[in-house]
Amino acid sequence: MSDEQLYGDNPIAQRKTDQYKREYVHSFVRKWDELIDWEARAASEGDFFINILKERGVERVLDVATGTGFHSIRLLKAGFDVTSVDGSPEMLSQAFENAKRQGFIMKTLHADWRWLSRDVHTQYDAVICLGNSLTHLFSEQDRRKALAEFYSVLQHDGVLVLDQRNYDDILDDGFTSKHIYYYCGENVSAEPEYVDEGLARFRYEFPDKSVFHLNMFPLRKDYVRKLMGEVGFQQVKTFADFQETHRVEDPDFFIHVAEKLYKNEERPGRAGLGVTYSGTVETARDYYNSNDADRFYATVWGGEDIHVGLYEGEGDTIFDASRRTVMRMASMIQQLEPTTRVLDIGSGYGGSARYLVEEFGCNVGCLNLSEVQNTRNRDINAKRSLSLAINVVDGSFEDIPIPDESVDVVWSQDAILHSGNRQRVFEEVSRVLSAGGQLIFTDPMQREDCPTEVLQPILDRIHLDSLGSVPQYRTILSALGFEEIEFVDLTPQLATHYARVLDEVQADQWDLLKVCSEEYIERMKAGLQHWVNGGNKGHLQWGILHFRKV
Repeated sequence: MSDEQLYGDNPIAQRKTDQYKREYVHSFVRKWDELIDWEARAASEGDFFINILKERGVERVLDVATGTGFHSIRLLKAGFDVTSVDGSPEMLSQAFENAKRQGFIMKTLHADWRWLSRDVHTQYDAVICLGNSLTHLFSEQDRRKALAEFYSVLQHDGVLVLDQRNYDDILDDGFTSKHIYYYCGENVSAEPEYVDEGLARFRYEFPDKSVFHLNMFPLRKDYVRKLMGEVGFQQVKTFADFQETHRVEDPDFFIHVAEKLYKNEERPGRAGLGVTYSGTVETARDYYNSNDADRFYATVWGGEDIHVGLYEGEGDTIFDASRRTVMRMASMIQQLEPTTRVLDIGSGYGGSARYLVEEFGCNVGCLNLSEVQNTRNRDINAKRSLSLAINVVDGSFEDIPIPDESVDVVWSQDAILHSGNRQRVFEEVSRVLSAGGQLIFTDPMQREDCPTEVLQPILDRIHLDSLGSVPQYRTILSALGFEEIEFVDLTPQLATHYARVLDEVQADQWDLLKVCSEEYIERMKAGLQHWVNGGNKGHLQWGILHFRKV
């Protein structure tokens, strides 16, 4: 192979896909790691790609743009099973040596994306195409073919992660670069020498004054997203310099995360567990399992208590007010002591359970439908050495997976509304409670005389046909043999709480957009306002209901 890049008499006329094979000459490849600066790039991107893959349960990864191995090696270190592909044998050779120096034997494959399935006969959980690599394909046919090949080697629920330079700004406004995310090498310049709608010719100059070039097709962001959809990907989420695109000004790079799964389709992960849910509970489970919901509640509520709080002053934080609710409920339970067996149904992140264990020494079971929340719950318990005292179970309160009369207290906070069969929930509570056992819970409820149409915006937001009410709950529980101990009406706190959360979202919106999608935040703001309006107009009720099983 020549050690010199050859472009002929008219370099900007070289606009063919196979040109890259003549560009990555030995001398340029040897300089590539100097351009990237692995340590600086690892620090700038953090665990962004690792987290994207782990959140989707990825194990097997096909890196189709290996280059000199930066991402393949990072993923190998993180425990992924990686196969490394590149169209340049020079790059693959360098990648193999880089991996070997770090203690890995890299599985490499020299292949052309356009015929990837000819050489790759295994399906993968994820395909990554990083380093602004798709830009080497100059014809739309080649781009479509490559994306279709990526799609074909993915499992049915697989994900493609692909990045690209922000050519939109280069084409529309000229080139600027913060130079802090991708090409991080000190004293190395990478900038366009010539740009039109069909070519971006970049010039790379190194500290020793050596100069190399790459001819690339300037891909526009929305064009790439459109192609991904047209070859079959059902969801495409785009990040800018490792953040949500909406609030990053003039990013250097875009990262597209393209899913084969439809938006309403569940990613497998519970096969063989034999757990089934009603439609309403399943809807709630999908919501609380979503990345947006998990990150929102962990950020705004602090990842401990995620329920309505009790506010005593304007300076109260959501965290403190939420914890005050837990303390108030615990103070109402009669004979709460180390031998008391408590079951928290709809336990969220387990904050109430940890409070009960740490303050009263009792053993607590956490039953919750969200595996994502349960994982966070278990992790926090382990860090606080509470795993033996708190048993976290994936499941539904419509079918509680414990024996009859096996607990002394059933506890629930703002969860029962998510059931489409509340009668069934209380039947299960009655079944598992011992004689004389106590039920204590809170729930956002409707006033008995509230017109249905008034609540429709709230019901639509949480995918329910109705809310419970105090009279309804009293009737159901009385018929099941419960006697009422106390109802503490705390209705004004409902509107106060949701207004406080709404204020927090609006004040911290730009920070929230770093962890949650803009669509989710806008829906959340609208939903919170509906709760505030319903509370202020007297259509809703909230408080602590306390019953004993006779």
